[in-house]
Amino acid sequence: MGMNVGSESTTEDEGIVDINTTPLIDVMLVLLIMLIITIPLQTQAVSIDLPQGNPPPSTQETPVVTLAVDFDNTITWNGQPISGEDDLQARLREAATGPAETQPEVHLQPNRLADYKTVVHVMADAQRLGVTKLGIVGQEQFAEGQ
Repeated sequence: MGMNVGSESTTEDEGIVDINTTPLIDVMLVLLIMLIITIPLQTQAVSIDLPQGNPPPSTQETPVVTLAVDFDNTITWNGQPISGEDDLQARLREAATGPAETQPEVHLQPNRLADYKTVVHVMADAQRLGVTKLGIVGQEQFAEGQ
């Protein structure tokens, strides 16, 4: 009694037709090792002069301007309504005059229901006219669940 391993249809004369992947894997690993070896090491150093110690506290208090965009897209400057585009640009131009250290901080307060186009237009005008200290405040109204 003999034991036949494998399927019954195979005879001893038939060869195995599967591709041998061992040499392909060996070549791939050699190429990977060569790639890792040839990658240049980051040996460049950048010297940075960092400040030493704590800077003295600022003696000047920076003024703050609140620029609000309401739900009906009306714009107010510190609570006073702005009459139009020219008035907004004049006030932004006035806020942008002088060196950056003395410019007031412009806090943009968009309403949740305000048009995106209006808010972006105000931000673009501020950037174009030279306002360097611009921040968006009142983001808690956009939090989920409110």
